[in-house]
Amino acid sequence: MEKTIFTKYERARILGARALQIAMNAPLLVKISQGDLEKIKFDALKIAEIELDSEVLPISIKKPLPKKRGGQLKRPKSHKISDKGKESREDKIEKDIIEEGEIMELAQPQDEMEDSENNINQEN
Repeated sequence: MEKTIFTKYERARILGARALQIAMNAPLLVKISQGDLEKIKFDALKIAEIELDSEVLPISIKKPLPKKRGGQLKRPKSHKISDKGKESREDKIEKDIIEEGEIMELAQPQDEMEDSENNINQEN
């Protein structure tokens, strides 16, 4: 019989579940003497660990395996664009920006002074 190897997460889950069962007065699956029980201070987790190590727990783990793909991976066909094609696209984009966009000028300190003076005059 092959010994099952569990990950630390699977082991913790199994031990926790079995310790809870033992704490709720489930029957023990391994015969442990009264002296040994006193040594481990009737600790449910220690008892569960003894049961797991002796491989008497009827608990199994289902591990999903990755799906295997058949065949080779294919690269998507790339559309090669010539330098002239790139330049014509860039020119078209620039024209669209110029036609649709508005030209913004840098704010001048004099303009801001005029705006603040106008706001003061409007308040009075």
